[in-house]
Amino acid sequence: MTEAKQILIVEDEPLIAMMLEDFLDILDQQVAGSADSVATALERVGQGGIDAAILDVNLRGGEKSTPVAEALAAAGVPFVFATGGGDDSVDVRFRDRPVLQKPFTMDGVAKALAAL
Repeated sequence: MTEAKQILIVEDEPLIAMMLEDFLDILDQQVAGSADSVATALERVGQGGIDAAILDVNLRGGEKSTPVAEALAAAGVPFVFATGGGDDSVDVRFRDRPVLQKPFTMDGVAKALAAL
């Protein structure tokens, strides 16, 4: 991604979300919003104006970000999954999508966005 894009962050840990926001700022990307639940993320996706997204696979309360991935895919918005687990935690339908491994590094985030 060479030009600034609007990136949605779906992450339930506030410190990790803030770190991703900082990384995106350094990478000259814009934050389209930050959501800590599926409901909040789906509301933001419905508003449009998102060029890409970073989705934490497992959210608080046992929620999976799969419904958000489905909405983004239907809207044609590329996304990357973020996980501290293996690729098997990603829904089988989306295993072809890039995965950003935790703990995050600036280089890892840059490479994941470039893979979009």
